[in-house]
Amino acid sequence: MSDKSAKSSNVVWHQTTVERTMREQLNGHKGAILWFTGLSGSGKSTLANAVEGKLHELGVRTYVLDGDNIRHGLCGDLGFSDADRVENIRRIGEVAKLFLEAGTVALTAFISPFQADRDRVRGLVPAGDFFEIYCQCDLAVCEERDVKGLYKKARSGEIPEFTGISSPYEAPEKPAVVVDTAKNTLSESVDIVLVALRKQGVISN
Repeated sequence: MSDKSAKSSNVVWHQTTVERTMREQLNGHKGAILWFTGLSGSGKSTLANAVEGKLHELGVRTYVLDGDNIRHGLCGDLGFSDADRVENIRRIGEVAKLFLEAGTVALTAFISPFQADRDRVRGLVPAGDFFEIYCQCDLAVCEERDVKGLYKKARSGEIPEFTGISSPYEAPEKPAVVVDTAKNTLSESVDIVLVALRKQGVISN
């Protein structure tokens, strides 16, 4: 395996002794990337954490990669320009891929506003391992929630390049799952995701 984007030509992919299928067999379930996308306030983090909680109860090995948390460390050097958003998602995609290779279900909660970036992550992994989960919620509802007060600041100009206000959000073209977080309860939303995972054979219980 080679990385055409690597700046150094003196790196060679090292094949590990323990492969993904072996890790999945030990875990008792398949690995997957659950990519929750949607506007700020659409319920991505809430739903991702609720799904993780349910999967944990079912004995599934999981880890949530949350947008705000990641920007405290791995992506702490990035801003919110289009270029920085692209790099933010690129890094997360690579990290999520590592969790997938570990046979783990990685749940990511990022606005990830650009379809091309989400498709790029999808292209990093085998077909069927990337689940684009669209947390569909009208902008007006997201603004009403505004739990972090971000929309108010964006409307007043305090936050430039804010998705949905001064920066675009490209809704998924063909998401694996659509959850209307304005109409469905949290419990109903979790069930919608779990049904999809069972249907695709990620979990069996």
